[in-house]
Amino acid sequence: MTDLPVLDAVEQRVLGCLLEKQVTVPATYPLTLNALRTACNQTSSREPVMDLDEPAVETTARALRDRGLLRIVWADTGRRVLKYHQTLTEVLGLADDERALVTVLLLRGPQAPGELKVRTERLHGFGDRDAVQACLQRLADRDEPLVRQLERRPREQDHRWVHLLGPVADTGPETAVAGAAAAPAVDRDRPIADGPDARDARVRSSYAAVAATYAARLATELDDLPFERWLLDRTAAAAGHRPVVDAGCGPGHVTAHLAAAGADARGLDLTPAMVEQARERFPGLRFDVGDLTRLIRPETADGWGAVLGWYSLIHLAGSELPAAVGALARPLAPGGVLLLGLHAGQEVRHLTSWFDEDVELDLVLHEPADVVAAVTAAGLTDVEWYLRGPLEGRGETTQRLYVMARRAG
Repeated sequence: MTDLPVLDAVEQRVLGCLLEKQVTVPATYPLTLNALRTACNQTSSREPVMDLDEPAVETTARALRDRGLLRIVWADTGRRVLKYHQTLTEVLGLADDERALVTVLLLRGPQAPGELKVRTERLHGFGDRDAVQACLQRLADRDEPLVRQLERRPREQDHRWVHLLGPVADTGPETAVAGAAAAPAVDRDRPIADGPDARDARVRSSYAAVAATYAARLATELDDLPFERWLLDRTAAAAGHRPVVDAGCGPGHVTAHLAAAGADARGLDLTPAMVEQARERFPGLRFDVGDLTRLIRPETADGWGAVLGWYSLIHLAGSELPAAVGALARPLAPGGVLLLGLHAGQEVRHLTSWFDEDVELDLVLHEPADVVAAVTAAGLTDVEWYLRGPLEGRGETTQRLYVMARRAG
């Protein structure tokens, strides 16, 4: 190669995301357009944060393909869908350690070696800061340098480094101070590092282990949650005569509340043991084993009057969220309502013990803006959302997010 590619900000973000996800979530790589857009718009591990729509990402990806920096391929399995694969590694001839540094520099702008060591941990294991420095120097000493060292800013101990693949907005001291106090980066795709099927198996086995205790503990939880009851009652009323599905119903207590409020409610859950609990506790209601991402229309209506994702999306990776919301919204009837309940925040919590049982479960906390964006992208309107703090008396440790939206009539 004789000349380095010159990339604009969006091209840098697209290629940086593909480089990152190829290593961190190989089971779902190459990325679909929807997953690529979600990766580009992450609010963590991205500087600056972007808000790109699908046409912008698609147009950029096709331009990169025309320049030989990206390939567009068909999915190997499942339904026919286009996926995106970076070829920048091949074009630049990057070793694994070099690739890790270029990835993070593309995604986060100028950084010092110490920052790069921390931020590349999931991409490549540098032994120490000196190993990072040596790799940066190797990239700088190429015939066509890929990086360069910046002058130290006031009160900085280390030089920062920047890639040379296109213009990069430098941040001033004020921004640097603010960034140092920001929340730590979180990779919401960590739960599917070994693939969605493996994650689903962990979810089923973990919930099966705690099913009886979980059902007993949650049986009367709505009695202490007046705000949540208000949302559920609104949803039951909005559904009218059409049926309602509680997708991810667990032991069925929310489904039962909807039925008591006058809704033709039924439940669906991925874990057979949870469905057994629900059927035993509420024998007059219908509960089925099923995957909420494959939700279909009811047999007796043109669509669901309401669909609930009531704490049933909390084990999904960040890149899976938009598609899952779309799957819940798609079978809504005109005027039908979607109601979501989630944990909000910047964290992925790994549980190994729950209700005194051994489990392997990742709890993903999502940003309100990301969830609202997914609901809007699903074509729903009249979006309203609520964020409440944890109720310490109930032992809660997370903020709770509720989003309600409607399909246009």
